[in-house]
Amino acid sequence: MQAARYLIILAALAPAAGPLAQQAAETIEVVGTTPLGALLDPDRIASNVQLAVAEEIREQGAVSLAEFMNRSFGSVFINDAQNNPLQPDVQYRGYVGSPLLGLPQGIAVYQDGVRVNEPFGDTVNWALIPDSAIESVYLIPGSNPLFGLNALGGALSLRTRNGFTSPGTSAEVFGGSFSRAGVEIETGGSVDDRLSYFVTAAYFEEDGWRDFSPTESAQLFANAGWQTESASLDLNVTRVTTDLIGSGAAPIQLLENRRKSVFTRPDRTENDLMLVNLVGSRSISDALVLTGNVYLRNSDITTYNGDDSDYVECTNSPGLICDTGEPEEEIVLDQDGNPIQVRDALIGATVNRSITEQQGKGFGIQATWTGKLGGRDNILAVGFAFDASDTLFRASTELGELDSTRLAIPGGAFVGDARTRLNADISNAGIYVENVFSLSAAISLSVSGRFNRTDVTLRDRLGTALNGDHSFGRLNPAVGLVVNIANEFDFYLGIAESSRAPSPVELTCADEDDPCRLPNAFLADPPLNDVVARTLEAGFRGGLRTGGWHAGIFQARNRDDILFISAGALTNEGYFANVGRTQRLGIELNASGAVGRRVEWFANYTYLNATFEETFVVTSPNNPYAIDGEIEVRPGNRLPLIPNQVLKAGLRVTLAPKLTLAADVLATSDIFYRGDEGNLAAKSAGYTTFNLRGEYRVSDSVELFLRVENILDADYETFGLFGEADEVLGDSFDDGRFLSPGQPRAAWIGVRARF
Repeated sequence: MQAARYLIILAALAPAAGPLAQQAAETIEVVGTTPLGALLDPDRIASNVQLAVAEEIREQGAVSLAEFMNRSFGSVFINDAQNNPLQPDVQYRGYVGSPLLGLPQGIAVYQDGVRVNEPFGDTVNWALIPDSAIESVYLIPGSNPLFGLNALGGALSLRTRNGFTSPGTSAEVFGGSFSRAGVEIETGGSVDDRLSYFVTAAYFEEDGWRDFSPTESAQLFANAGWQTESASLDLNVTRVTTDLIGSGAAPIQLLENRRKSVFTRPDRTENDLMLVNLVGSRSISDALVLTGNVYLRNSDITTYNGDDSDYVECTNSPGLICDTGEPEEEIVLDQDGNPIQVRDALIGATVNRSITEQQGKGFGIQATWTGKLGGRDNILAVGFAFDASDTLFRASTELGELDSTRLAIPGGAFVGDARTRLNADISNAGIYVENVFSLSAAISLSVSGRFNRTDVTLRDRLGTALNGDHSFGRLNPAVGLVVNIANEFDFYLGIAESSRAPSPVELTCADEDDPCRLPNAFLADPPLNDVVARTLEAGFRGGLRTGGWHAGIFQARNRDDILFISAGALTNEGYFANVGRTQRLGIELNASGAVGRRVEWFANYTYLNATFEETFVVTSPNNPYAIDGEIEVRPGNRLPLIPNQVLKAGLRVTLAPKLTLAADVLATSDIFYRGDEGNLAAKSAGYTTFNLRGEYRVSDSVELFLRVENILDADYETFGLFGEADEVLGDSFDDGRFLSPGQPRAAWIGVRARF
């Protein structure tokens, strides 16, 4: 049994139909933790990989990579929990990549070989990806071990641009609804085909479609490159700052009165990123290539959240403040250990602050050999990667009051037990191997595996309660088989395994008897197990005359899945726990093509049944069907916030030599609310939205563009949870459903010029 477990699938990349230009690539580059990887024949790869290139992303006009994937990639769905275009929760096959602590992260994201999941919580800050710098995007499905930790449901690999591939100078300016405005400028070129340069800068701002929800982002990416016939060297620098205001979910009764309303505010996140990455490759011979990278990454995250409060005047000790979230009334002490006296300015709100300073560094090296083995084609890649990070986390909770707009106003008294100062040192080391062997002209076999070792050292700077030393190690394998049945008609079959070590935020918030309030308080805890995911998938794929098609099935099973279990009256309070097994079972259908030279089209359909596979009990006091504040979860209950069905389709038509119009549709089925893991309450309804785009070329160097989103102005929601509104809004607000309203109809116009 142990030996059989290690015979499992390959990481594989295939030209599965998705965005329109997906079939253009003649080769697919497998990018693991090193920046360059083995170049593999796509006909030998056992999986439904989706590809997009820079021109597709630009033409779509999305404000972020996440939004582009939501419109164009199959099996991708966004939970817009924050109602901020740069802070989405991206679901792929029922696995999430989110900027928010507390979600079970399951997607690994790489930029030029650097893993950009944040060390402290494995979160993904989509706002920190420089969209205008992207050359290509590969979405690799399944539990691919080559991508290391967190690739439970898939991996996203980004390659950035340089002066060799993107020469010239251009600028773009746009503006419109929500006072949204943006500008992008880029320039690139080369000298004597040896030296190159590329710089792109982007600025984005808007007021948002909810009240009090402005956003601002500035991105800069620069590349200096050098190449010869046998070697290359690239220095990439990414600099990003953001100031993001998220509105979050609001009570359904409040939204019925005004869909722009917010509950409590503000919910502010400031990011500051600097990434320096040196990437190199060297051809030792016609058969052997060495690639590698070394990087430094500093990422600081500051949050300021205004929330409602569990702190009220004590019943048994009048004149003092107590915490009603505790099982018994407990007097609240300040940071000096003194009881906090009651004042109006301290009742009704809390101001939760956190600062996360992350300093990361690492390197990777890979050798790729291409040749003959037993007279048949063979590709062998062996690599090693190491990453280390030093994180300082600081958090506090200040008591305050809500004004008439439900703005939390700080009152000057800090809760002593909520004060946190934590150092987290994390190191990840991985060694991996992949071999692709041609059993015959029509059959190829791929075998790969990776051993990961993760060490987490936690040191409490206010005492010793949070101290801990944790180590996790695991070998994950993969095996894949591809059979060419006929010309441009393949069958593939594979099984793969990957794992994720618990992050520091999970390790410090894992006690059911003493829940924490994310991201502001942590406590001593029982240890967690690492999460192991195994994916089995099979399918057929082929070429249309001017495009391609794919039909496949997959089953992904997680063992010791880590979920944030809600507890207490506040919606962001709870604890992390290994809940056992979960499963994602799905069908994917993809097709794309063209009719003549004027019409291009694509269609993606996904059926996904994401379920719990064990019985357990969770606390959900605001669920109307809870008994004594608890609900039972049984095998077969669907995971919250994941639709069963998602359909995407698009059409692009050249009406005249200078005029192009494009339209796309996104339709999803209903979802269960977070806090309804037992599937007891009514679901949040599915929805359908339509978008329209147009481009008019004024001259060879100037074009105008128009984007209209949600053209039918549909009311819809992508996120919901159960909460408590009556203590803030009054007894008439007795419906515990909270929703995040989707973006209403909006339009933007802009101009793009090339010099």
